Amino acid sequence: MPEIARFNGIVIQMYLRRKEHNPPHLHAKCGDCVGSFNLSNGEMFEGDLGNKEQKAVKRFIENYQTELLEMWETQNFRHLDPL
Repeated sequence: MPEIARFNGIVIQMYLRRKEHNPPHLHAKCGDCVGSFNLSNGEMFEGDLGNKEQKAVKRFIENYQTELLEMWETQNFRHLDPL
């Protein structure tokens, strides 16, 4: 699973499409906690990531939504450096 970003102890990854399913989403991991986030609205739909981390991931998705959706569609993954 390619790593797309790393910030504040959170690792953002996206699976290869052949192993994935809709809706377009990414996975976030922080310590032993994980979450799956919808790329269209930034909401966590599965997982146990804390509120602080959820807000950080949602901001990340809002800031890079176009790039993330493009990666989902093309499967051309690259590392993003959040500010």
